[in-house]
Amino acid sequence: METIDAKKTKKGMTPKDVIEMAREAGAQVVDYKFMDLPGTLQHLSYHIDGLKESVFEDGIGFDGSSIRGFQAINESDMLLMPDPETAVMDPCCKTPTLSMFCNIEDPINRKSYSRDSRYVAQKAEKYLIQTGIATQSFFGPEAEFFIFDGVRFDQNQHSAYYYIDSAEGAWNSGRDEKPNLGYKPRYKEGYFPCPPTDSLMEFRTQAMLRMREMGVTIELHHHEVATA
Repeated sequence: METIDAKKTKKGMTPKDVIEMAREAGAQVVDYKFMDLPGTLQHLSYHIDGLKESVFEDGIGFDGSSIRGFQAINESDMLLMPDPETAVMDPCCKTPTLSMFCNIEDPINRKSYSRDSRYVAQKAEKYLIQTGIATQSFFGPEAEFFIFDGVRFDQNQHSAYYYIDSAEGAWNSGRDEKPNLGYKPRYKEGYFPCPPTDSLMEFRTQAMLRMREMGVTIELHHHEVATA
């Protein structure tokens, strides 16, 4: 199994830089993030006192048997290896929090974990360059999502159901509740209407600004076709 040397992939921030940034920002918590096999973000949070340069070399232990698609209970010990280049102060946390993404290693042989989806992506990128197919890879995701005011579902002995609701839904134009301004995007007419029909413009703007604070380039945002 090929192992990516973290020391060779650093282009900017060093562990010392990260610790200094955390100190200057008054960080009280450090949040270590990683991906499970299906690609869901996971995390665990330590008090900032535990952030030492040795953490970047020794790693942080965690239970791999509790993560989907990872280890059996008898081989559960695994290591998170923080990537200093991903260090950023989380603008969404009330408590000053330093956030970093991590790679995963086997604590015995210290090799990169084959089922770490971040490592899989890193290998693919490295293969692209080594084979001469390309010199750089670009990713431009389009995040489409719904924002619901309520979601309920159940499956039991006598029924199966789900209910979703949004104050912006066209089906709520006649709801006798305050406030209800009646401005709802009609079915399949949600593409680009101005506020107050687009009631979540400010929410999306704040999400865009927070992500830009964290170094993610966001070009634009807009309402999509659906009513809500």
